[in-house]
Parts: sequence; C-alpha cells; structure tokens
Amino acid sequence: MLTETQIDSMPVGPLKIAALEGCRSFAEEVDRHLVDFRHNTPLHNMKEFPLSGYIEDSYLINCECPRFGTGEGKGIINDSVRGSDLYILVDVLNCSIEYTVCGEKNYMSPDNHYADLKRIISAANGKAKRITVVMPFLYGGRQHRRTKRESLDCAVVLEELERMGVSGIITFDAHDPRVQNAIPLSGFDSFMPSYQFLKALVASVPNLKMKKETAMVVSPDEGAMDRSIYFANILGLELGMFYKRRDYSRIVNGKNPIVAHEFLGTSVEGKDILVVDDMISSGGSMLDVAKQLKERGARRVFVCTTFGLFTDGLDAFDDYYEKGYISKVVTTNLNYRPPELLTRPWYAEADMTKYLASIIDHMNHDISISGIQSPTAKINALLEKVRG
Repeated sequence: MLTETQIDSMPVGPLKIAALEGCRSFAEEVDRHLVDFRHNTPLHNMKEFPLSGYIEDSYLINCECPRFGTGEGKGIINDSVRGSDLYILVDVLNCSIEYTVCGEKNYMSPDNHYADLKRIISAANGKAKRITVVMPFLYGGRQHRRTKRESLDCAVVLEELERMGVSGIITFDAHDPRVQNAIPLSGFDSFMPSYQFLKALVASVPNLKMKKETAMVVSPDEGAMDRSIYFANILGLELGMFYKRRDYSRIVNGKNPIVAHEFLGTSVEGKDILVVDDMISSGGSMLDVAKQLKERGARRVFVCTTFGLFTDGLDAFDDYYEKGYISKVVTTNLNYRPPELLTRPWYAEADMTKYLASIIDHMNHDISISGIQSPTAKINALLEKVRG
C-alpha cells in the first residue's frame, strides 16, 4: 500500500521492468507485488490521474538476448520503453542457463550475464527516461580493492555502467559498499535482508527464543562484523567473532588458504548461535565455524547469508546437518539456487520479492527510501511476537 508521500508525489515516468533470462521467475514475483500495491491504492479510483500506465496488469516488458551460432549475442527489447522509468533485473550468478557455441553446449558465466545486461542497456538508451540496474549480487564485488598488480573489476564495472547512461544501481549486501566511491555522482543503494532473515528463521524454527540468556550472535570473520554488530544490538544479544588465520606463503583458488578459525568472545555453551555473513561460496569456512561452535558446547547453530552459492555442492552440508553441526541455513532468493537445495530439511528461504517491489515502487516516485532501508521497527515487532 502506498504512503501519503507517494500519493502526493508524481512518478518519474511509467514503470517498466526488463528481466534478463536468469531471473525471470524472480522478476515475475516482484511484478506481482507491484501490481498488488498499485491496484490497492486510492490512486486506483482517481480517473483523472495524469500519468498513463501507472496502474497496469503487469510492468514486465518483453526482452531477450539471442545468440548467433558463434556464441555472439545481441539485445532486443520488443516493447516500447520510450519515456519510461526502466528497471533492468539481472542475476549474474545463474549458472543454469545454456547457450550453444559452434554446436557445443556452454553454461552462462557471470561475464556472460554482464554482457547481456549491457546489451539491454544499449537497446534502451536514448528511449527510456531513466535506467536503473537491479543487480542483487554485485558483479565484480569481491574484487573491490587492489593489493598488488591486479584488476579493480568492481570499480571498472560501475564506471562502465555510468558511462552507458545508467542512473542508479540497486544491490544487496555489497561485499564492500565503499565501491560506490567509483561513481560518486550516480545512485548506488545496497540493501540488507535483516528482517527477512529473522522472519524466515522464526517461521522455520518454531521454538526459537532470541534472548540474551539463550542465544548469541557470532561473526564468522572480521569482514562480517558490521552485520553481526547490527544483529547483536537489535536483538540484545552477546557478540563473538572468529578470525581467519591464513597461510600467506601460498595461494589456492586465487586466495591464501585458511589455516584455522580462532574464536574471540564469551562462552557459547548451551546457547543458540546466529552466524551472519554475506555469502556461502564453497561453504568450507562456514562449516568449520559451525563445527567449532558445536565443539564449544553450542546448542544449535543457525546460519544466515544473503547469497547461497554452494559451489562445491550440498553433500558437506547434508553431512554436517546429520551430525548436528548445523540446524538451519537461511539464504535469500536473490540469486539462482539449485532445485535440490530447496528440498533440504536444513534449508530455509528468505523471500525478497516484496521488499524489492517496495524499493522499486518508492524509487519510481522519486521519494525517500529511508523508511524501508531501516527495518528496526519491524524486527522489534517480530521479536515481541516471538518472545511473547
């Protein structure tokens, strides 16, 4: 439902959403929420509202990126976007999309998805009034700084999108939000799924009691401390931290291997532990943290991460669940997840479609999003309900 501020403000232009192939099912859910928002607002009954196309049965447009036999591609937008406020959704992590190169089957990589994003931007440029890219997992986001002779991928990507005419970028839980310094005159918003994590946990763990006497927040490494501090403060819980002791004499898979996880904090014995991070890649570090917590006497370990990649498969998580090292793993639906993950008893999904729809709706009206950026009030209401 729109607020009075939204009703009193004029949208930037007719809302249009272009979803690339890797995130169409997710975009359809976002679109469903947007349609519901706008069909249940007082504006729906205002026959003389001056903006054509404000209330539609769908805001999704038809776009595609077909490929030639050589693997080269092109972007095509089959619906008019002239004068519109266009939001382009892309999931650069969807590894399930196939394409053919000279008769051989290939799977799309993040590089391929990013190339298709640029094709759709190119097809819309000069026609759309404003272009915003919705990229939940920020392409190149983990290569955000330079420590030796190496590329600065994230900064290059952001500058390239800005030069192509993109007005703003919407992302979630950016690995380092300071990358926005590369484009100081453009919009850059990184949102956190804090409320959605807790909502999913409460729904999937009926006897969960987030009290200081029975629960604790633990950061899996020093890089996740900001997220963990927020959760510890809002939940009123103790905070602990692991730090990664690495072997800097060698490099494995592009990084220095972890020798051990060292724990700093009070006793975890008998407590439910909430571990918060931005992503699970292979999962090795997170599983080691969970095992160490259980060996220190933790009652249950709940893991909340924005992006669940599971690059080494699910077998290790199945094994740790059977052994009791982990009780629940919560990730969002912002990126592609293999279908078999959704059937695992240890998995819970934090649905982000309604939240993203609300963000897009506010931005289309060009009004403040501070109210939806801070979920403190909603979290407090949820905690009151859980704690009775």
